[in-house]
Amino acid sequence: MKKGSVKKIVVTGPESTGKTALTEALVPLLNAVLIPEFARTYVENLHRPYGYADLEIIARHQVAEEKRLSDISGDRILLMDTWLIITKVWFDVVFGKVPAWIDSYISTSGIDLFLVCQTDLPWIEDPVRENGGEMRGLLFDRYCREIENYGFRYEVVEGHGVARVENALRLIQTHGLAKPFI
Repeated sequence: MKKGSVKKIVVTGPESTGKTALTEALVPLLNAVLIPEFARTYVENLHRPYGYADLEIIARHQVAEEKRLSDISGDRILLMDTWLIITKVWFDVVFGKVPAWIDSYISTSGIDLFLVCQTDLPWIEDPVRENGGEMRGLLFDRYCREIENYGFRYEVVEGHGVARVENALRLIQTHGLAKPFI
C-alpha cells in the first residue's frame, strides 16, 4: 500500500478540560486514528508517587506511538490526546529540568495543529489530578506559550458538550485539515 499524507492534530490543555472526551468525539467524525492519553493510565497503575524516570517513560511511549502510527496508509488524521508539550511542561514544573531530547523531538515533529482546551469546563477532582484552581489558568497560558515558541499553529477550543466538538471541527476545517461536514 502506498503511504498517504498523515495530518497530526494534538488535543491538549490543563487537567479537567475535556481533552479525552473531545478526542473520543472527534475520532469517528474525522475518521481519525487515535493515540489515547498514556500518562493517566500509567500514573494510575503506579501505586506510588511518580518520579522523573516515570515521566521519561511516558514521554518515550508518546513518541513511540506517534512514530508507529505515522506510518498508516492513506490520507488520514492522527489525533493525539495530549502529547509532549504537556510532558515537557510537567518535567519543568515538577522537577525543574527537561531531558534535552524532548526539545529536539518537538522541534521536528511536524504537528499540523494543536487544539488547546480552554478551562471553561468545571474542575472535576480525582486521585490523579493535581492542578485545579488558579494553576489551571497558569498551565493553559504556559502550554500556549510553549506551542508558540515552537512556531506551531494552534487554536483554543471552548464550549460545553456538542458545542465544544462543533467548535473543534470548525477550527480543524479552517486550517484545511478536514473536509467541511454537511
